Amino acid sequence: MSKKASATAAPKGARTLNDRKKMYNILEPYIWIAPSVILMAIFIIVPIFYVFRMAFSEVTRAGRIRGFNGIENFASVLKGNVFSGVLWNTLVWTILVVGLSTLLGFILALLLNNKFKGRKIARAIVVFPWATTLVIQASVWKFIIDTDYGALNTLLKTLGIIETNVNWTPTPEAWFAWEIACGIFVTIPFVCFTVLSGLQSIDASYYEASTVDGANYWQKLFNITLPLVKSSLTVATVLNIIYVFNSFPIIWTMTKGDPANKTDTLVTYLYKLAFYNGKQGEAAAVSVIGFCILLVCASVYMVSTLKKGDE
Repeated sequence: MSKKASATAAPKGARTLNDRKKMYNILEPYIWIAPSVILMAIFIIVPIFYVFRMAFSEVTRAGRIRGFNGIENFASVLKGNVFSGVLWNTLVWTILVVGLSTLLGFILALLLNNKFKGRKIARAIVVFPWATTLVIQASVWKFIIDTDYGALNTLLKTLGIIETNVNWTPTPEAWFAWEIACGIFVTIPFVCFTVLSGLQSIDASYYEASTVDGANYWQKLFNITLPLVKSSLTVATVLNIIYVFNSFPIIWTMTKGDPANKTDTLVTYLYKLAFYNGKQGEAAAVSVIGFCILLVCASVYMVSTLKKGDE
């Protein structure tokens, strides 16, 4: 009886061990991603929930939530004369910086993908603006265009192109244009190296076969290169939209959104509302509006890109 019992007990133990292994294999991926999920919940989901709560609540200057007040914060923001101009500035800022940096970054990636002498040095030079903090970049640009002691006026006078100093920022629109130029300059490296990674993954046999078939450079570009780097461009564009839309240091360092909010974007404007004017409820409402705009834009872009990819 004891031998029979031991014979039947062994398979049960083996089955139990196999069941545990199967259960562990099922749970293992979730165990590995659990720390990331917890961190996202703490540092992303909870703050988003808190901002939405503040946007629909009456908030004191000290940041204490008194109670629900509906859409009063949104109504107060939308009734003002400033918000429409700030929203327009944000859209212009995002579209121009993302659009031009994507175009120029793509062209630069095509150039750096070619084999030439000094290519490694050229790639290192391109990455410098990206490696430097935005505050430093904005400070340098502000120094370059300064009317009295700026490097641009000094260089042009040395070359004999101008005789007296030129005021490069006579209007708020001029200041905003220079901020956009700075934004494009510091964003190009990100797009360039994202696209460059996609270009280097393309098999050279595609180009060799197209050359045999008599394809020219532009046919290769539109029929081989662009379709194969579309995923890299999509990632770069979506991340750029989010990054540029929420960019704070360049505008704050160069103008602080002045004069009279003429160069403000949503991020600098809500910062002023919260920490200069003590209107944290209205600042939260502006933040929610920006969040919704980004969510819609990113979703539409991703869905349309995926549909085109499926076709």
